[in-house]
Amino acid sequence: MKAAAAAEKIKPNPFLLHIDEINRADLSKVLGEAVFLLEFTEEKARSISLPYDFGPPFFNRLTLPQNLHILGTMNSADRSIAIVDIAIRRRFAFVKLWPQFAVVQNCGSKLAEEAFSRLLSVFTEYASDDVFTLMPGHSYFLPRDGQDATALKSLRVNLIPLLEEYLAQGYVTSFSDHIRGYCQWVESLTAE
Repeated sequence: MKAAAAAEKIKPNPFLLHIDEINRADLSKVLGEAVFLLEFTEEKARSISLPYDFGPPFFNRLTLPQNLHILGTMNSADRSIAIVDIAIRRRFAFVKLWPQFAVVQNCGSKLAEEAFSRLLSVFTEYASDDVFTLMPGHSYFLPRDGQDATALKSLRVNLIPLLEEYLAQGYVTSFSDHIRGYCQWVESLTAE
């Protein structure tokens, strides 16, 4: 309601509501009847009755302004979380965003570039389509200061435990030897 009210105030300028990790909540319960308002195929805006009078601008009737855009993001590789249910799913367009080598190239660390390139090669060569979604994103390869030493520490502290979890859970069984080899390569590196 706060996002809808803010969007209402700045009409016709666009207003973005970003919901990170959208799949972590039970959206059917969180949105309740408001899910009815997310029907993008309707030409006329829908509205719902509210159980209380919330005052201006909606009082006891909620309508989402046309300039309100909702962006939900989620990590599809997180297999411990259920994917968004069908009723919610059909109200959103889904776009897959893959890790980008260009982003890693801009970080300033040659070690991070090599680490990303090597792991991407392993996933590209050996992972099936459904397992390829587990390829760690470029954020695992971005040292905050662009230094190789920081990149190496991040790889050891963040990336290697993730890959070890993939191995333990059996997610990368078909190419586990290659993942183990990659982990050993990272562990053998020294910061220059």
